Amino acid sequence: MRQARLMKVFVTRRIPPEGRAALAQASDCEVEQWDSDEPIPTRELERGVAGAHGLLCLLSDRVDKKLLDTAGANLKVISTLSVGVDHLALDEIKKRGIRVGYTPDVLTDATAELAVSLLLTTCRRLPEAIEEVKNGGWTSWKPLWMCGYGLTESTVGIIGLGRIGQAIARRLKPFGVKRFLYTGRQPRPQEAAEFQAEFVPTAQLAAESDFIVVACSLTPATRGLCNKDFFQLMKTTAVFVNISRGDVVNQDDLYQALASGQFAGAGLDVTTPEPLPTSHPLLSLKNCVVLPHIGSATHGTRNTMSLLAANNLLAGLRGEPMPSELKL
Repeated sequence: MRQARLMKVFVTRRIPPEGRAALAQASDCEVEQWDSDEPIPTRELERGVAGAHGLLCLLSDRVDKKLLDTAGANLKVISTLSVGVDHLALDEIKKRGIRVGYTPDVLTDATAELAVSLLLTTCRRLPEAIEEVKNGGWTSWKPLWMCGYGLTESTVGIIGLGRIGQAIARRLKPFGVKRFLYTGRQPRPQEAAEFQAEFVPTAQLAAESDFIVVACSLTPATRGLCNKDFFQLMKTTAVFVNISRGDVVNQDDLYQALASGQFAGAGLDVTTPEPLPTSHPLLSLKNCVVLPHIGSATHGTRNTMSLLAANNLLAGLRGEPMPSELKL
């Protein structure tokens, strides 16, 4: 009896062990992996994807028309180790009948925890305080030294009350937040009821919030949403946090606003580009905390993401329902 031909799978990065194990156990697949924690060079990506039936990629891998052409007609499934899909040319992928798997839900809690951590780190000026301990700036207790802003009785504005936005609000509520505002494509009364959150225009959210957390998807409507006009509306005591996508924020406008003291501080887990060059002006500001996109970076979450991405890929290759398929 003739043995069935193995399906070629290409993985663009070294992935956590649970996902790796699931792929290794797939007897109907021949798996090749770019065995590095660093991004795959374009030439290697093109070589690896040529003739592949399945591609497991990361948010940093741009899957555009050129790469799809290089892959050829064999490519049936793309599985991304992310909830975001703005790195995928979805119109072109849909045109070719390629199925797409992604990893929503599993990173919600970890990302919400990071958002709250970043908000507290920024509003209580923790990096500055740590630096003062190290450089000898800590001399004695001073009534006005290193004062920041607290959450009790505050107004929190959330841009995007999706899964992650709700999880952030759920974690902030016990801090004594008095009022939640949110904005988005449309009101979400059922989800907002848990926090008595009010659906308001973006301008009102900017003007009335003590803390603003950006948790929306990157779309044409949200690209550059937080710009000079937005920042000018904010309170001088407000704190701004972005854990969504760097392109939602105009970083030049953000720098000018922070440098001129238009509002108190900003915490960013996402930037444009990533990584942010060490010479970037934002990194010169004491009132700007920048993290290297670690929203989902817990061992448990990354393992769960890798297993889901692997299972999406294998199910798609076998013509089965994916655990998490993006509907195109």
